[in-house]
Amino acid sequence: MGRVSYFTVGSRDLERAKAFYDALLGSIGMRGVMEHPTGGRLYGGKGMGMFGVLGPYDGQPATVGNGSMGGFSFETTEEVDAFHAKAMELGAADEGAPGVRLPGAYFAYFRDPDGNKLCGYKLG
Repeated sequence: MGRVSYFTVGSRDLERAKAFYDALLGSIGMRGVMEHPTGGRLYGGKGMGMFGVLGPYDGQPATVGNGSMGGFSFETTEEVDAFHAKAMELGAADEGAPGVRLPGAYFAYFRDPDGNKLCGYKLG
């Protein structure tokens, strides 16, 4: 069966974005594993997928994908809460405080400093 293994977001200010993601993703055990040729960085961790913050390959300005979003799965609602709180501490914009969205579905939404929408969630 297939599964998502990585996703990327673009940034107009890669140094600011890398500082944001170094701190945010470091809080969940991910670390920078490779510098990207666009000036961005790829992050990973044991048993985790990969996440990247990049400059667009085509050289055009990074823009927010309308309707696109990436998610980070957690084992507990407390981990979701902590991830969302860390994002807020680092300057993210709240797009939906942690809470139950459907029975058995706990989600928290935010936008990074470039406006990319991300979420933390726990199912079940």
